[in-house]
Amino acid sequence: MKSVCNVAVEILQSRGAHSSAAARRLGAEMCKELKTKVLRLMPATSNGPCVHQESHTDGAEILSCTVKALKEGAVVAVPTDTIYGLACLAQNSEAIKKTYDIKGRNGQKPLAICVGEIQDIYKYCKVPVKEALLSDLLPGPVTLVFERSEVLNTDLNPFTSLVGVRIPDHAFMRRLCQMCGEPLALTSANISSHTSTVAVHEFQELWPKLAVVVDGGPIGDQSRLGSTVVNLSVLGKYRIIRPGCALSSTVDVLEHKYGLSEDLGQQ
Repeated sequence: MKSVCNVAVEILQSRGAHSSAAARRLGAEMCKELKTKVLRLMPATSNGPCVHQESHTDGAEILSCTVKALKEGAVVAVPTDTIYGLACLAQNSEAIKKTYDIKGRNGQKPLAICVGEIQDIYKYCKVPVKEALLSDLLPGPVTLVFERSEVLNTDLNPFTSLVGVRIPDHAFMRRLCQMCGEPLALTSANISSHTSTVAVHEFQELWPKLAVVVDGGPIGDQSRLGSTVVNLSVLGKYRIIRPGCALSSTVDVLEHKYGLSEDLGQQ
């Protein structure tokens, strides 16, 4: 595959690559050393790369390679509509553990799930809001928190009965979820507590720990705020957990279109 190379990145950070192009050149020089596959999505749009705009063969190969890695229990890096993320199969307990280890993430901090279609949400969550509300917010830069269903892996966020669910407004991510046929666990592609990333060279130190890095180019939203996270598990109420990049538009939909009131009680 022309767009795949085995990339060694252990010394990239120490050499101080200052741009994604420089990082990719340096990685390409060393592509025989490690097993990480870097797959370049072309071309990019303002909302990130769209598989449907690139050649069918390359797009299909990138998706196939990424799905294969996920099905084998690996962790991959992917572009979304907000920031770059790390993803694994949510139903695979070992892969979830790998994701926490790669990030150095506190085990008491939850991972969201990512699905391809609104109807998928009902399988993994107990949804007390109208489907029209889901359609108004998703796909988009919003994470909706609901009570989890019994179908979801009990090793995913075992400390809470809630789970956040995303459908990114990103063609590659939606198709990836559809091809996997099950939810992805999704978190930001960075060391825990470090700045969120909007280009693949910004998380070079993680590459050797990943099976695949899907390079979708720079993410259009440079705010690095990530998705707006809102708890909708209580009927008629909403609670903002993280303001994120779409707070105003999300609150407008919840309050003015659907009449939800903000839950200001203690979390």
